[in-house]
Amino acid sequence: MTSPHILMIDDDQELTELLEEYFVSEGFQFTCCHDGESGLHNAYNNDIDLILLDVMMPKLNGFEVLKALGGRHTTPILMLTAKGDDTDKVLGLELGADDYLPKPFKHKELLARINAILRRIEITEKDGILNTNTELSVNHVTLNYATRKVLCYGHVIELTGTEYQLLEMLMMQPNVIVSKSELSEKVLHRKLSAFDRSIDMHISNIRRKLLPYSPSDKLKTIRGAGYIFLSGENK
Repeated sequence: MTSPHILMIDDDQELTELLEEYFVSEGFQFTCCHDGESGLHNAYNNDIDLILLDVMMPKLNGFEVLKALGGRHTTPILMLTAKGDDTDKVLGLELGADDYLPKPFKHKELLARINAILRRIEITEKDGILNTNTELSVNHVTLNYATRKVLCYGHVIELTGTEYQLLEMLMMQPNVIVSKSELSEKVLHRKLSAFDRSIDMHISNIRRKLLPYSPSDKLKTIRGAGYIFLSGENK
């Protein structure tokens, strides 16, 4: 089995060297880039399993890298943000990051978060192989398990890996409230913490991408309870 390949884009050379030594000892391949431009080049041109992306960097900052990727990437991105900076967290998620981790962090905390993301991808891929159905279709939205392509009224919708999995989970239980805590544990593989807006932002992104092709909003927010994917157009 090939070792997972992590790309870290961060201008803190001391931190990247420490993390490279740590992750290589844990059996990972680890590539470091110290500016956004070279990081973007590596993201496009190498076989990467996960990207660690800092915010403040020379040439291109983390947000500019996310914009350049355009939300069409399939490689999961873990954004490294300043502790307590909610603006960076929200903007990173809006631009297509899969999750965030505030600095400073412990090596083991980062390893646990990375393993959770990689495990989520592995489970999803196995489910896709074992699933005898080729598609899931609800209310004019179709997920193709083989290609992971999403269509809304025949229009291709570009979703990140996390957005795809959240949409799939909601579509598998149409007209049923799915709580944010359940979505967090089953998709992000971590318990929902107080003031954590990750799920809210991902759902908002899905909504924003579907609405141009849909006559009405298919995702309903139940305040204090969770989300519902509607099986028919809401009037």
